[in-house]
Amino acid sequence: MNKSIIAITIAALGFIIGLGLLGNAIKNRNRSENTVSVTGLGTKQFTSDLITWSGSFSKNNADLKSAYDELALDRKVINDYLLSKGIKQNEIVFSSVDIQKQFRSYNDANGNYVQGEFSGYNLKQIVSIESKEVAKIENLSRNITEIINRGIEFTSSSPSYFYTKLSNVKQEMIASATKDAKERAEKIAENSGSSLGNLKKATMGVIQITAPNSNEDYSYGGTFNTSSKEKEASITIKLEYEVD
Repeated sequence: MNKSIIAITIAALGFIIGLGLLGNAIKNRNRSENTVSVTGLGTKQFTSDLITWSGSFSKNNADLKSAYDELALDRKVINDYLLSKGIKQNEIVFSSVDIQKQFRSYNDANGNYVQGEFSGYNLKQIVSIESKEVAKIENLSRNITEIINRGIEFTSSSPSYFYTKLSNVKQEMIASATKDAKERAEKIAENSGSSLGNLKKATMGVIQITAPNSNEDYSYGGTFNTSSKEKEASITIKLEYEVD
């Protein structure tokens, strides 16, 4: 008899405990469903403080040594010209010389391409500059015809612009995007007659850097514009809050 009473008592306690656990599970499940997800946006406009620019020059000659000597003379003229424009020597970098053999080519009577006899060497070299004096290098890139007027076959590329304090910009945008997202969540909760609870999850998007007022597309992995001196960066923050 005592054994039966004990067994019934244990079963009853187990039943009560089970109901309690089930109740908590349902409560927690319903609580997890009472959430709100919002996305905030942070933006920042800034001006590049670092510029890179490069140009190439070349020489052609049937004799390799002569071609190299002629290229070396052009290299000195270019280096001296850049120094005369206030460019520091440690900012001027010349690449190694690229040497290509050239051949006289033609199409035969059947229209087939034929590589003919050797006609000489083409030597090419690139000069590049990296500087924080953005305006000075911009002006230099626009007036590079002065080098061409000295009889040098010089091809200039467009400058590229960068910003060295991007980490500071990113922190400001994250703070701005987070504030924006929280204000949105508070407004949603207020309009629904609820109050905002604890933050459950935060997800940060990738940084997008474009030219201001441009139609550049955003990229899944992030966009980084280098062609514009003026830039606009943006980032999104997705927050998920509990709602009480």
